[in-house]
Amino acid sequence: MAEAQNIPVGSTTAGSIAVAAESTVVSRMSAPPSFDVADFPVPHGREEEWRFTPLERLRGLHDGTAVATEGLKVDVQAPEGVTVATVGRDDVRLGKAGTPVDRVAAQAYSAFEKAGVITVPKETVLTEPIRVAVHGEGGTAFAHQVIELGAFAEAVVVIDHTGDAVLAANVDYILGDGAKLTVVSVQDWDDKAVHVAQHNALIGRDASFKSVVVTFGGDVVRLHPRVTYAGTGGEAELFGLYFTDAGQHQEHRLLVTHNTPHCKSNVVYKGALQGDDAHAVWIGDVLIEAKAEGTDTYEMNRNLVLTDGARVDSVPNLEIETGEIVGAGHASATGRFDDEQLFYLMARGIPEHEARRLVVRGFFAELVQQIGIEDIEERLIARIEEELEASVA
Repeated sequence: MAEAQNIPVGSTTAGSIAVAAESTVVSRMSAPPSFDVADFPVPHGREEEWRFTPLERLRGLHDGTAVATEGLKVDVQAPEGVTVATVGRDDVRLGKAGTPVDRVAAQAYSAFEKAGVITVPKETVLTEPIRVAVHGEGGTAFAHQVIELGAFAEAVVVIDHTGDAVLAANVDYILGDGAKLTVVSVQDWDDKAVHVAQHNALIGRDASFKSVVVTFGGDVVRLHPRVTYAGTGGEAELFGLYFTDAGQHQEHRLLVTHNTPHCKSNVVYKGALQGDDAHAVWIGDVLIEAKAEGTDTYEMNRNLVLTDGARVDSVPNLEIETGEIVGAGHASATGRFDDEQLFYLMARGIPEHEARRLVVRGFFAELVQQIGIEDIEERLIARIEEELEASVA
């Protein structure tokens, strides 16, 4: 599998694989961030931030024609000491972690009626995860969720999306100084679901944030994780795993803004694709502002194309405005299934379908292990094997 380091502007590979890098992070957005949907023009697909997205399949989320209906259930299971509340639009915590950067996120912010807020008090260390089950029952919904940790609190949160829905949402993570938060966001939608969301993380001084995004289902899933720092010494780890099947469009667009000195970030996303018109998009942007001296950052995306007819667009970008950094780099690698690995295993008596399963499991193993929750890990391994079984059926 060939790897591209510091890819030149506009470089591509032939066939079903595409890799490119843009000149600036700022070029990603056609309009400044805003909470007002009127500040964003209706996208037409020619804009930089929309050029990979099949707008005609967003079911009206992008142009204002989507109307909220019933059919989305949210169930929160939280350990003792955690506050779970439903708040109105005037709550000061809403929007604190970040501002919408595109029309769908602004539409979601403008259209929700009540928001969910989960609060872990300062110095509280949870021994069991907070579980948020989001289940769609065929409706259209706009949602806002806030997860806030007080100073030196520690928590693991699992947000599990299932069922069928058309959902536009904003999810805010607010970490106090010295807090530690791990979030596992699972997109295990039914085949017709549409999910577009912006995830905003605001990381306090010496706080640690780990995000694991897992995407399997859905017709169109477009997620936009964003990280900023509220104090020095903050650390962010962003991991992602996606398995894109025939006809699915799965898009992950990340932006880490190093706006504070002496902070760290590490991004690792891996995807596998199979089937006709399977399309995965990964956009990885890191901006190191002039005042962010002492930054240490790295981002990597790897993709494994299992069959003909699948397409990957992988676009890493690193913009540095100061020379006083510890380290910065990015890598993107996309390749077809390794026939040599397959032959090696088959030569030792392992049937072909079992050999393929072992290779793909090994490809994803390091990311599955980042989850740290046994039942979720087992479920994801089972889902990977279901996808592989479907490909040989």
